[in-house]
Amino acid sequence: MRDERVQPWSVTLTKGTPEPDLLARIRQLAAAAADADGNPPLSEQTLVDLRSADADPDALLVFTTCAAEESANADALAGVAVLTGGRAGEPGVLELVVHPSYRGKGVGTALASAVRDQVRGGLASPPQAWSHGNHEAAVELAQRFGYRPVRELLRLRLTRSDGAGDLPAAKLPDGVSIRPFRPGADEDAWLAANAAAFAHHPEQGSMTRADLDARMAEDWFDPEGFLLAVRDDDGAILGFHWTKVHPGAGGHPPIGEVYVVGVVPGAQGLGLGKTLTVAGIRHLQDAGLQAIMLYVDADNEPAMALYKRLGFVRWDADVMYAAG
Repeated sequence: MRDERVQPWSVTLTKGTPEPDLLARIRQLAAAAADADGNPPLSEQTLVDLRSADADPDALLVFTTCAAEESANADALAGVAVLTGGRAGEPGVLELVVHPSYRGKGVGTALASAVRDQVRGGLASPPQAWSHGNHEAAVELAQRFGYRPVRELLRLRLTRSDGAGDLPAAKLPDGVSIRPFRPGADEDAWLAANAAAFAHHPEQGSMTRADLDARMAEDWFDPEGFLLAVRDDDGAILGFHWTKVHPGAGGHPPIGEVYVVGVVPGAQGLGLGKTLTVAGIRHLQDAGLQAIMLYVDADNEPAMALYKRLGFVRWDADVMYAAG
């Protein structure tokens, strides 16, 4: 971070699932950073991993530094870095957050140095690092520690004033219907469909039953907004659109999300991706949401073209960095 006044911040390493008190403090820190920056600093998967009761101590490393010496709140965290192990042979993932009140004081440098020491000591593999919103301080910190950008994940937004009323009709192929997800009945079939639809995408395609259960336990989960395109004759899942609603924060109204849209390989080319996307947007609009957002890789040209036709415009971006 630019112009940091380096101080001897003491970094504590926790391996595996953090205790409930520490987890609560991490979530408070993340909430403060999100309010200040307009971006959630920790990904949903990282939060799932932090809550996991059986997290692998070798695959979940949590680095924290406390602001107790400068704060009346002895439990306050000045910063946290979470290093999670890779899946399906992928590198680990690093996310680093500094509390807004302690930026420019060397906290980010101390945490990044602790992670680097862990890697150099052979106790972790070189990770890839997410910068959510890719703010200037994160760019400078990445450059200082030898990280380069390797992936850009755009966040797009659609509001009613952007032409949401002009959405095309959601036309289905003959013999295909859309219905809501049924908890207790559809989990295994959906996991198989998701793995097939995202075989090329290790983050989404490797979702496990534990990952799905963790999301279904969240307050935001609504099976009515988890839309499945099924074949009428045998009930096979051909595609899906899982929507999500983010509660308002900092005086902002709630916002809907095109959370996951997928089509199994055998059903591609039928227009289901567009149909499911439109159906999910209409579901969110019918629930009263004035704005809807989504994430898409900047180099996914077909998806970008579809979303632009539907009226989505660029909002901001997350950038992944890799060492070297």
